[in-house]
Amino acid sequence: MGKFVVGIDIGGTSARAALVDLESREIIQEHTTKSSDDGQKLVQILCSLVKDLERSSKTNVSSVGIGIAGLAHKSGIIRYSPNLPNLIEFPIGPELEAHLKIPVTVGNDATVATIAEWKMGAGRNSNNFVLATLGTGIGTGFVVDGHLLLGSNGFAGEAGHMIVDANGPIHITGQKGPWEYFASGNSINRIVQDEASRGDFPWAVEIAGTWEKVNSHLLSSGVKKQEPDSLRILNDFCRDVSIGLTNLILLLDLDTVVIGGGICEIGEPLRNRIEIWIDEMLIGSEHRPKVEVKIAELGPNAGAVGAALSTDND
Repeated sequence: MGKFVVGIDIGGTSARAALVDLESREIIQEHTTKSSDDGQKLVQILCSLVKDLERSSKTNVSSVGIGIAGLAHKSGIIRYSPNLPNLIEFPIGPELEAHLKIPVTVGNDATVATIAEWKMGAGRNSNNFVLATLGTGIGTGFVVDGHLLLGSNGFAGEAGHMIVDANGPIHITGQKGPWEYFASGNSINRIVQDEASRGDFPWAVEIAGTWEKVNSHLLSSGVKKQEPDSLRILNDFCRDVSIGLTNLILLLDLDTVVIGGGICEIGEPLRNRIEIWIDEMLIGSEHRPKVEVKIAELGPNAGAVGAALSTDND
């Protein structure tokens, strides 16, 4: 008889849930529904989600894990979430626990995704790695000396907000020059449109019809075709990604970097260029074991699966 838990990855527009057997680590069922940044409405959505999974799978869920972007306190309170602004200081863990009458664990979405990649994915052979998810922003999670890094509040892993250029452009957060301004999945669309608007990405404009329609998917296509401007833009982007990663490697002596997020559709060219840039930037790299760069294996399921695994205290 398995031990069944539900993990839920809460985003700005959707909530992705996975029913997982903790003993076998098998994903039994998955379900996605609309999210909300109204606290009480979100609680009702999540309750229905859990009950629907129980009913359709004919199982009893013993606990629930939640992953959510932002500052998810160990107490289950969402201190701050840029994608869900109305959830600030909302006790989503305690509220959901009161409704479901089972334990609820709350963590940052990148942190719980790190658990999934550590236990079941690209980080399973490493005790010192970072998962860097290049999406709307940059989410990071760390395993150091075989332990998930949480910090005093559970806020560890907000590396996307590291300042890499103190005189740089102002990000949506109000910061000047944070890493995620230059190296997130979202920044790719800005970069390729800037290139196209200046006339420096004519291949993409010809295909898209206008520079405003140029996006990261066209960049991915161009890289696959070995189109010169696409390769140049990718190389510059990978340099910016590697600036932040190199700082993290220097700080924590990591042996592996796992890259996640939608930008991973580019595949091996992305992985390879990041690995080359890290090797070039990392001080004393010729005297260090090579840092391995991998593409995340669990894709969009990582957050929900990791949230489920985060409930396991054994």
